[in-house]
Amino acid sequence: MNPLFSLKVRPGHPDFLDLPWAQSIVDWPGECFVDLPRGPSRHEVRFIAYEQGIYVVKELPCAAARQDYEMLRALETKDVAAAIPVGIVEGRHPDSGAERSAAIITRYLEHTFSYQELLQDHGFGARREQMLDAFAGLLVELHLAGCFWGDCSLANVLYRYDAEAIEPIMVDAETSVLRESLSDGQREEDLEIMILNVAGGMADIAAAHGLAIDDADLTLGEDIAERYRNLWRELTETMLIAPEEGFRITEKIQRLNELGFDVDEVDLIPADGGRRLRMKVKVGGRNFHSARLHRLTGVEALERQARQILSDLHYFQCLSGARTATGKEVAAVQWRIGVFEPMLERLRAMADIQDPIQAYCAVLHHRYLKSCECGCDVGTEAAFQDWLAVGRPDYSRATGNHVPAGMQTA
Repeated sequence: MNPLFSLKVRPGHPDFLDLPWAQSIVDWPGECFVDLPRGPSRHEVRFIAYEQGIYVVKELPCAAARQDYEMLRALETKDVAAAIPVGIVEGRHPDSGAERSAAIITRYLEHTFSYQELLQDHGFGARREQMLDAFAGLLVELHLAGCFWGDCSLANVLYRYDAEAIEPIMVDAETSVLRESLSDGQREEDLEIMILNVAGGMADIAAAHGLAIDDADLTLGEDIAERYRNLWRELTETMLIAPEEGFRITEKIQRLNELGFDVDEVDLIPADGGRRLRMKVKVGGRNFHSARLHRLTGVEALERQARQILSDLHYFQCLSGARTATGKEVAAVQWRIGVFEPMLERLRAMADIQDPIQAYCAVLHHRYLKSCECGCDVGTEAAFQDWLAVGRPDYSRATGNHVPAGMQTA
């Protein structure tokens, strides 16, 4: 007799009742699945397609599944880049500690890839600095949100290109704990776990390439930890400024914006008997530009993509002579209908362009470079034609002629 199971699904998604939950997903018939590449995982993972989109099913014990699901739900409210939880299935086996006793369902993350696709030989090549900064930045975001990860590793993160940058996404929260805030000791403990896990991952990579353990990049985690500490200090340090040094507030905000962080507020507290001010910033989310772009135009993009696309919108508004608030709103609509959507359609028509938004950003960057080279504005159409003629730089180099299909790791 099949065991009874409980199924919890968030609104707006399939009910998933057509799936044979009484069986382990390794025994499901092949027609249930979508065959997509996936990264390394200690749990069984399958991809399921519905009209609403593609979903990821990960099978694991009940306690771990519940922790994973609830933590991902909590992180959604914290504006942290993490997998999107959709549902949880429990009671699939009489033994709640059995691997097949539960499963969580998440949205498939388009245009994402595992760390293995960043590898060149057994290192990270030209993308190394970006990858390490992104990895460190994700851990900082989680710690600012009060999340102790407990199992930070290369395999528990997915990546996707965001204009010229790399965005990391947490995909495994089963060992995580959310607190009001983390102590320095808790943060350092998480860093130590990360350093050990990353060393193990690099040892595995070296072994896969037939290299001796001495040739593995075992200090990579320490490099990430150093980047983490520098970023944490920049985000959280308290500065002392003189009353006439107001420009240092602007400098601080600009540095944080360049790192991708918005600033919610700045606290200025008298210090040194009133002769100086103690300045501490409150860091906000990292989606300022994407939220603004969506508010102005309805276009959805990643943060750095949105920053570039907003520049294109401002460029169009300038060319159209829009000066008033109303004129800029009208120009925003005209830009989307007359510029953005037609170009996106042309990019979608190219068989090997899987992420047209990313390709659009590559065209904008090429327009900028050509304009600098020519000493005048070359225009979008001329830049697009030249971009095609020279092999679609930025997009092609970044993705190896395609944006890798999403991978789910755990």
